Amino acid sequence: MLGIKKSNDMDDLKISVVQPDVHWENRSANLEYLGKMIEQSDKKSDLIILPEMFTTGFSMNPVKVAESFHPDMESLVWMRKIAATMDAAIVGSISTEEEQKYYNRLFWVFPDGTFKYYDKRHLFSFAGEDAAYSPGAEKLIVEFRGWSICPLICYDLRFPVWSRNSLINKIPEYDLLIYVANWPEVRREPWMRLLHARAIENQCYVVGSNRIGEDANAISYSGDSLIIDPKGDLIYSLQDEEAVFSINLSRSELENFRHKFPVLKDADSFEIE
Repeated sequence: MLGIKKSNDMDDLKISVVQPDVHWENRSANLEYLGKMIEQSDKKSDLIILPEMFTTGFSMNPVKVAESFHPDMESLVWMRKIAATMDAAIVGSISTEEEQKYYNRLFWVFPDGTFKYYDKRHLFSFAGEDAAYSPGAEKLIVEFRGWSICPLICYDLRFPVWSRNSLINKIPEYDLLIYVANWPEVRREPWMRLLHARAIENQCYVVGSNRIGEDANAISYSGDSLIIDPKGDLIYSLQDEEAVFSINLSRSELENFRHKFPVLKDADSFEIE
């Protein structure tokens, strides 16, 4: 039987998903625009989720758009300000340079301004991302307000082994799986089907945060940001429109389902090379 977390960890988590159009390779315009979207949204959320490369769009020109990694880099300072103002964590990925290498780097910023990061492991070779950026090697699990959360990036969605939940001392490694994305409209059906699959196989909530609009490469994005429950049922979806939507994730429903149907204890064990 799966472990049940202590009662003081049983609080719900309110998340806000931001689904914008993105100004191509224009950091200042995106930060200003997204700031207005967030400020006009519900200010009681625990977690604000932005898309992949929310400051630039899915640019394969990191020499032009990447920010040098530093606690005071412009986009990270902006995220810290939003997190403090909203008393919420905020997450999204940014084109980042460190030690002469480029990364599609996801930043998780806490309300107190501290942060963690994850470098995208699965680079989208079809678009040349593997030639422009270096891959990450370690998954990130964040503990926040009683929830264990695993944030990943776009193409990671297609690789279930990397996303796989596991039991640590009989307790699932994470409760919420997040994919921040720039997922094209032409492949919208796989996006939605894979998000549902990840929720079912990992017995967790899943959030997919995507953008809308068309980028400078004439690639269209239809949004389709989704929130899915641990049974694989759709909680909320937003199609082709700009918006910020907020949903409350129920801790008790998650734990009750895991208790009644403890499938993770029968999962295979493996190592990733």
